[in-house]
Amino acid sequence: MAEMTETAHGWLAPEELESIRSRMPILYVDAVPVRVDESGAVTHVGLLLRIGADGTVSRALVSGRVLYHERIRDALLRHLEKDLGPVALPRIPASPQPFTVAEYFPTQDVTPYHDPRQHAVSLAYIVPVAGDCRPRQDALDLEWFTPGEAASPIVQQEMTGGQGVLLKQALAYVGRLS
Repeated sequence: MAEMTETAHGWLAPEELESIRSRMPILYVDAVPVRVDESGAVTHVGLLLRIGADGTVSRALVSGRVLYHERIRDALLRHLEKDLGPVALPRIPASPQPFTVAEYFPTQDVTPYHDPRQHAVSLAYIVPVAGDCRPRQDALDLEWFTPGEAASPIVQQEMTGGQGVLLKQALAYVGRLS
């Protein structure tokens, strides 16, 4: 039997991922795409519109797994490009520091963050984007909200898994939560 050489390092077959998810935490990144003015103040927050596996439509942050042997900044860039398009022009600092760490649990109410598939640890970043954002992959749309609109009960209600809480933390971190 010939050995198979894996060419896509870091990718797991669906059954392997499911097995690993049931036994250990998985590392993720969450990114809050923002527009900033000339002084660096956040003026708008970009939220994706997605259809979940159960058919529900919700607002979401850019989010995804960090692959084996992948730097955090590369994971951020990969997920931002995947969701916002190749000309979003994200500006990730030379030394990216998360504004918080979010722990998603399959059991509800352990933390404000819930993912029924797994226990995930996510490093959360605020990432200014300067280019033209066009949603791709499984994102239906991208809408830009002012910080006040993003923190409103209407938008918060459209977010699932605790991402609304994470968004409010991001807004507080940049001094835009009123």
